[in-house]
Amino acid sequence: MKYTICELFAGVGGFRVGFEKSSSDWKTVWANQWEPSKKVQYAFECYKSHFETSGGINEFSNMDISKVPEEHIPKHTILVGGFPCQDYSVASTGAKGIQGKKGVLWWEIERILEAKRPPFVLLENVDRLLKSPSTQRGRDFGIIINCLAKLGYAVEWRVINAAEYGFQQRRRRTFIFAVHNTTNYYKELENQSVYEELQNLGFFSSIFNVETFSGEAINSINIKEKYDLETLEVSNNFAFEFRNSGIYRNGVIYTVETIPSNLLTNNQITLQDILEKHVDEKYILSDDDLEKWTYMKGPKAIERTSKDGHKYMFREGGIAFPDPIDKPARTMLTSEASKNRSTHVVSDLETGKLRLLTPLECERINGFPDNWTNTGMTQAFRYFCMGNALVVNLIEHMGRKLHEVIELENDN
Repeated sequence: MKYTICELFAGVGGFRVGFEKSSSDWKTVWANQWEPSKKVQYAFECYKSHFETSGGINEFSNMDISKVPEEHIPKHTILVGGFPCQDYSVASTGAKGIQGKKGVLWWEIERILEAKRPPFVLLENVDRLLKSPSTQRGRDFGIIINCLAKLGYAVEWRVINAAEYGFQQRRRRTFIFAVHNTTNYYKELENQSVYEELQNLGFFSSIFNVETFSGEAINSINIKEKYDLETLEVSNNFAFEFRNSGIYRNGVIYTVETIPSNLLTNNQITLQDILEKHVDEKYILSDDDLEKWTYMKGPKAIERTSKDGHKYMFREGGIAFPDPIDKPARTMLTSEASKNRSTHVVSDLETGKLRLLTPLECERINGFPDNWTNTGMTQAFRYFCMGNALVVNLIEHMGRKLHEVIELENDN
């Protein structure tokens, strides 16, 4: 078994950076990145500038994934991707889940998995995925598990907050790992109890330690018995409370709420650890801006009128201003470049003045090398790309674990 990767919805290459940091054995045989709403494909051009000479890029790499025939996608050991999250995100007021404009891209993943059947799959999305849509909690994630089950995969998932394992951003994301029933690793999982896999012997639980929990806390639902793994039945009728950890095997979904324990670094990485010592004056807030920022960050009680004429009070609590630099960064959003309540404001290390983060600091918050996105894109889009990115440090640990799994496959 080779260490080959197919990377979908590649962005600026977070999965590839993480895997290649974990081992030089990893080789990306194909990648795809396409943003239909953008005239200039900045993210793809960034990816291409870093990886063109090391392979995995061809005429189908910057094309709508739905138009790429399966025969032009090479065989691979693991399929990875942070599939578009806008239709699951709590930040999106019109989120429509798997039926949304970008949510439907899940079916492209399924199409490729059905054609290629890679031994392993590693996907990433927002934590809200587990509760989508609001009208039928858990349906979308149930559909995803059902699709993987029909293709012969066992599944493990975990909502991971990077900061809780010592890294520099409080970013909660759902990670999904699937292993095909033709692998030795699948057979090893079959020999473990559900409790052992969720507690410390699973793919995620063996990397990202959790506190001991009671077996009685595990909830389950038999989707094979209840829905016969029929996707339409699941879509119409499925509702289940997914917790932050869980597995699927042999027709049954098991889930439990876990509490992280043990940092993966020697010390908690904070904002102060990644801030630049000297920054351009353009990042410093002006006196005029300061008043606007103070208002945006502060508590509010505003009278509003609904569409039907009903008056109500919109209330919003205050958030830390400036951001404390002795803690990890808050979750970075794609709006980081704008004057926005969610945009980070810090005290400059050199002058003490309040300022915005630089694009380089945003790259560090996600664990990318310095100036990774400084490849000709606009400064605003550099921020946007980091708002869309994942925390590379986590992927490095996952890549290392999967390398061990494949080593054992090869030995057997």
